[in-house]
Amino acid sequence: MEIEKKTEGTKLTVSVTGHIDTVTAPQLEAELVLDAVDELVLDLSGVAYVSSAGLRVFLSAYKAMSKKGGMTIVGAQPAVLEVFKITGFATIFKLA
Repeated sequence: MEIEKKTEGTKLTVSVTGHIDTVTAPQLEAELVLDAVDELVLDLSGVAYVSSAGLRVFLSAYKAMSKKGGMTIVGAQPAVLEVFKITGFATIFKLA
């Protein structure tokens, strides 16, 4: 998994490439330091697979950002969108 971060003021965009699973989810979680962030954009256009461990990281970030400017997930591939729909996360997360 590769992670690229871009900060614009208090907006953080995190682009992820690869699989987000039990092995890689802790790395993503460690990269999501959200103390000085008011808006989070997760670009998942390069992600083909997300396990329940990845969903846990997304939910944790969502909870932290819900008290601030929010979190948006962009570019999710059909397989990832299907996981969001099956788990009900598609109704929780802002998907673009």
